Amino acid sequence: MIQTKNVKRKKKPKITLEGFNNLTKTLTFNIYDVCYARSPQARKEYLEYIDEEYNSDRLVKILTEVTEIIGANILNIASQDYDPMGASVTILIAEEPVEPKSDTVLAHLDKSHLCIHTYPETDEKTGISTFRVDVDVSTCGHISPLKALNHLIRSFESDIISVDYKVRGFTRDVNGKKHFMDHKIYSIPQYIDKKIRDQYQCVDINIHQENLFHTKMLLKDFNLHDYLFATAAQDFSPEEKQRVKGILKREMQEIFYSKNIYRP
Repeated sequence: MIQTKNVKRKKKPKITLEGFNNLTKTLTFNIYDVCYARSPQARKEYLEYIDEEYNSDRLVKILTEVTEIIGANILNIASQDYDPMGASVTILIAEEPVEPKSDTVLAHLDKSHLCIHTYPETDEKTGISTFRVDVDVSTCGHISPLKALNHLIRSFESDIISVDYKVRGFTRDVNGKKHFMDHKIYSIPQYIDKKIRDQYQCVDINIHQENLFHTKMLLKDFNLHDYLFATAAQDFSPEEKQRVKGILKREMQEIFYSKNIYRP
């Protein structure tokens, strides 16, 4: 057996800043969950189920967990459920805790926040129902929203994922030198757990000189049984199973490529 020695890596010295960290890091996250419901009643029940499963209380819980993961502090929470469906949550956060918590914290210099919105919808012609979740994590300072990627993916049934990451502005060290990035990043997938990455086809579009990173992810394979609502797979004939799986696959590909590939 070959033994390897534990080699301690030298930590890169932290930048000594002139003031506070002015860099703004924004992670925009779109998640799509696709399913098939055979009848109009089943499609109605699916939308009701999704609306209840991901109501504002559940979204507050998810974003609260995200806040803990990225090491931030909650200053204010606003949440809303909509009629007939959908929900939104916004959480104002800060790198350091602020006491006492009052209305005045809304003017806190960090200007960091988390937002989440849900969009359930259905297509009566194909029987496909799609649940879209938009998440925006914007931080200022040393807090990295990239730490929340794995938790966000695991918190939803993610068939298609679109992620954008942008670092804006600059910060200045004590010598007056401007810094436009304070961490290493080559692409977004390097921050995603390998077990998760292996389940998806990934496409990267990165503009490093602009500190702009984009990744699209499409589930490589799926079991039809997991995509049927209010209907069991054994209730379908082999031909219908093939047809429904084809419809689901086409829907996922069109969302992934942002094009109507199969239909005018």
